[in-house]
This record gives sequence, structure tokens and C-alpha cells, in this order.
Amino acid sequence: MTGAAEGALTGVDAAFERGDPEVGTAVVRLVFSGAGVEEVAPRVVRALGSADAGVRRLGGVAAGDLARTAGRLTPQLYEVLRAEGFGGVADTAIKDVLTFVPFRRLPGWYRWQWLRLTVRDTVQGWWLRLVDLAETGWAALRRR
Repeated sequence: MTGAAEGALTGVDAAFERGDPEVGTAVVRLVFSGAGVEEVAPRVVRALGSADAGVRRLGGVAAGDLARTAGRLTPQLYEVLRAEGFGGVADTAIKDVLTFVPFRRLPGWYRWQWLRLTVRDTVQGWWLRLVDLAETGWAALRRR
């Protein structure tokens, strides 16, 4: 870990201690600082558990960015995202995990969600193609 990454870690910890309203932004920057997943993940978990809605939202952004850049997360971060679930601050982060973490590395719940969303999107695509075909056919019949 570089000196800049170590400084970023201590800076984020200090921002949490003093209740800095910009700590969420600092956590997102920390993901890109070069610090390892094991060092960054506890700060992301802390941001996701914050009482401040803005910090929680940016914690979700940081979790998604961590999945994108590292291709993996810690077990604790997987659990926090799973507890948040879809529809909240973790929605995009969970979708980033499903996109950027290899399937073989995903915990069981995430594998199930990947499968569920893949089937749903495939069926929805078929349905939309069928509707388009029906509308095109109906328009052709009306022109006669």
C-alpha cells in the first residue's frame, strides 16, 4: 500500500470520528486510492451503516465502485449489501456486484439473484419482441 493510500485511510477514519458531512465522498475517493479491498471494505460498511442518508447513499456508490475496480468484496460487505437489498441505497451496488464479480466468486444469495434477474430480463426481452411483432403485424393488416 502506498503512503497516499495510508493517508487516505487515516483521513477517512478521522472524518468519521468528527462526523464530517463529506465523509461519504472521502469513502468513494478511498476506493480509487490504491488501498486494498480488505482495508477499504470496513470503511464502506461503516458508511452504509451511517445515520446520514447522504453518507449511506455514497457508501452504496463506494461498494459498487469497489466491486467494479477489484472484482471482489469482503464477506462482511456482501452481507451488508444483502441486508440492504434491492430498492434501497444498495440497489446499484448489488447490480454492480452481479455484473463485475465473476459468478464463481459470488456467495449463494448473489448467485440466486444473478440467475433470477437473468431469467427475468430474458423473458422480458422475449415478451417485448413478441409485442413488437404483434404491433407490426397489426399495422400491416390495417394498411390493407
